Amino acid sequence: MVDKKTRITRVDRRENGANQVDEFMAGLEHPLKPQIEALRAVILGADPRIDESIKWNAPSFFIEEHFATFNLRPANSLQVVFHTGAKPREDVTELEIDDPSGLLTWVAKDRAVATFSDGQDVESKKDAVEAIVKQWIEQTGR
Repeated sequence: MVDKKTRITRVDRRENGANQVDEFMAGLEHPLKPQIEALRAVILGADPRIDESIKWNAPSFFIEEHFATFNLRPANSLQVVFHTGAKPREDVTELEIDDPSGLLTWVAKDRAVATFSDGQDVESKKDAVEAIVKQWIEQTGR
């Protein structure tokens, strides 16, 4: 007998994740909410394979596994943490991300943080964020 359980397809996950993030954002009270939305659009637009969900109480982005997550705790700034998962991975070599704007602060060989202070800062670094996302995906396969 064939099991008739509903299969969750990639499209379903994308819709569910996006809906989850949309609901989260609708209820979010953060002084930099417009900048969070702007960066969310930049990250999602960097590669059509990118999906999103809520992880660690913030929007998080993935292809097969999560690779970038907002840190919304500092109210006076906005951070995007680029990573290879929740825990450091021994199999990841040091990443070589071209970052001419100096946007990234490296906190480990497989983890870097991009910090933004305000709307102008976000606007001026959108192209750099998109380039970093593309390189991160290429080098980590995430």
